[in-house]
Amino acid sequence: MRHNDSNEDRSVRVLRVGEQVRHILSEILQRGDVHDDVLAKHMVSITEVRMSPDLRHATVFVKPLLGKDEEAVIKALRTNTAYLQREVAHRVKMKYAAKLKFLADESFEEASHIDQLLRAPGVARDLGEDAADEAES
Repeated sequence: MRHNDSNEDRSVRVLRVGEQVRHILSEILQRGDVHDDVLAKHMVSITEVRMSPDLRHATVFVKPLLGKDEEAVIKALRTNTAYLQREVAHRVKMKYAAKLKFLADESFEEASHIDQLLRAPGVARDLGEDAADEAES
């Protein structure tokens, strides 16, 4: 008899596996297990891993320390994808080895841009008026 997982159980598993993959990749890069000159010269943060619902695909968001040489780091990770996939598959007990896709994490730039917009004098003035209106209610 086959046990059917609820959608909630599956989504928790997807998140858990994504976090496990993130830790494994971080450890591999931190220890310098990838023999690549570009990766050896850069500290790389694995900021997030998003797994597909079937756990066959993993989108890995990365950020080099201080954002330096981001394109070169992404290219080096993509060049070493086969090795990284094998290592992850070896350490995560799953039916299939997840295909890794490396992307630059743009969330820091987006947050910075939003913060700048919110601090703009016109926006700050408008937000100040909204806050005053809410305080009066």
